Amino acid sequence: MRPPVVGLTGFRRDLPTYLGERTDLYTLDPGYTDGVTRAGGLPLIIPHNDDPDAVLDLLDGIVLTGGGDLHPEHYGATAEVELDDPNAGADRWELALARGARERGLPTLGICRGMQALAVTAGGRMVQDLAPEHGHPLVDSTPEALMGGRHDVEAAAGSVLARAVGHTRFPVNSIHHQGVVDAGDLVVTARVGEVVEALESPDTWPMVGVQWHPEKMPEPEQQGLFRWLVGEAAGYRDGRATRTLGP
Repeated sequence: MRPPVVGLTGFRRDLPTYLGERTDLYTLDPGYTDGVTRAGGLPLIIPHNDDPDAVLDLLDGIVLTGGGDLHPEHYGATAEVELDDPNAGADRWELALARGARERGLPTLGICRGMQALAVTAGGRMVQDLAPEHGHPLVDSTPEALMGGRHDVEAAAGSVLARAVGHTRFPVNSIHHQGVVDAGDLVVTARVGEVVEALESPDTWPMVGVQWHPEKMPEPEQQGLFRWLVGEAAGYRDGRATRTLGP
């Protein structure tokens, strides 16, 4: 039997080419595909498209990956700060994928921007630029600090997150300047100050969203998130096969 197919959203950016000109290029940290592959899944990078249903039909699971800032218009606000790496096409595409995944019960892992997209589609709200009064540790924006900095989170006992990682308290990185402060109708399973660090579905939809970047962390417990997703995707694949074949 084929391994479960896990889609990963690529983020489209205006970047220079080797010829010195600029063009739109899709980018994705290979840590995402490596995490899915190590867990036994088949990663499939998906570009922007006008037919999310056709794409979701191909998948057994999905990772909504990191990227630039979501436009505040998607949660009923106006831009109060200069947005970092905004992309209107990515917003439309990824929010549609998040809604479609929930409708189907497709196993979903949302990472950083991906978690924010899940919260926004659930009626949540974000803060556009974290400040000390939000109670979240701020990280110096140097590359060394962003990659090496850690702060602890505490996952709710019995949560999918705690089971996937194998701990209720563990260190995470912090590569974001925005944060979710209202998760809508989703369940918050970890929070630092006002800022949501992890969320899950209130029903049977297998979904976890995390504000940190597990694909950039060497700590072995973070691979548990990819193992959880691929395990759920295998169940989704098998269930779909049973429904197709009938009794």
